[in-house]
Amino acid sequence: MPTRKLPRQICSRPFGEDQLSVIRQIIDEADSLSITRSEIARRVCKALDWRNMQGGLKEMGARVALLKLHRGGWVKLPAPTHSNSNGRDTNRLENAPIPLPPATEIHCSLQALGKVQLQVVVTREESLLWDGMVDRYHYLGHTPLSGAQIRYLIYSEKIGLVGAIGFGAAAFSLKARDQWIGWGREQCNRRRELILNNRRFLILPWIRVPNLASHILSLASRKVQHDFEARYGYRPLLLETFVDCERFNGGCYRAANWIDVGVTSGRGRNDRTRQRERIRNGPPLPIKQIWLYPLHRKVRQRLTAVIEPQHQQKISQGNPLEVAV
Repeated sequence: MPTRKLPRQICSRPFGEDQLSVIRQIIDEADSLSITRSEIARRVCKALDWRNMQGGLKEMGARVALLKLHRGGWVKLPAPTHSNSNGRDTNRLENAPIPLPPATEIHCSLQALGKVQLQVVVTREESLLWDGMVDRYHYLGHTPLSGAQIRYLIYSEKIGLVGAIGFGAAAFSLKARDQWIGWGREQCNRRRELILNNRRFLILPWIRVPNLASHILSLASRKVQHDFEARYGYRPLLLETFVDCERFNGGCYRAANWIDVGVTSGRGRNDRTRQRERIRNGPPLPIKQIWLYPLHRKVRQRLTAVIEPQHQQKISQGNPLEVAV
């Protein structure tokens, strides 16, 4: 039996019983053909037209969504063919080659670190290092990033690995963000893919270097535009992140010229009840500060630009910025 309410939206598309019926039919057919979860995700994307702004299939988002439906009791997926189970295999993370604390903390100036660089996570080994490090040292632990995503390992010239940072899909609905942009619900649904959420940011806890965090954020805001375009075919226009008000003051984001636009309601990414969600039947989700970083000087004009019908084909064939104001 389902353990939670059916999502209203998946992969930026309305979702309900009709879409669920299509997915169940595809899974039933897959059982007789011994089709993998990845192939199921591809078939679901084609059947429900889950595509990004370039017309490509949203396979990663579909895989995450199908796993949530599976865990919620709405569908029953075949057993995974790989042991990582979409990043939830505890043994896998426990055996990750994570760095261990040195005998003494590292206290130095930013200049003493030498050049700081962000390396895109590409290989399975790099992915395991990123996942394990975040799971061990980030206060939120590791969960798979949703939707289109990009992750970096952070290195310095003098001491090597210093941290990790990752970007994934933006929040479905965020009142303060949407008001700042000037979005209505329909515009948000159609152009949300042009926003990336800084889901995780970690500097290893024994590294105490003033201004390192804001320096990394500045590097990331420039680099992610190009790397994301190389991977997905279009550039994001805006970055967003949430800072737990009870733990941090957001000083590094302020120093990196991010914009404080307000706070969250504590309802969670997939709000349905309009009440503060709780963490696994525990305390309510914390209120978080919302920070935004524009990646274009006319970001609001471009995010709210009206896309004329004759330009729809361009969106699936080229950079969506070509048809924006």
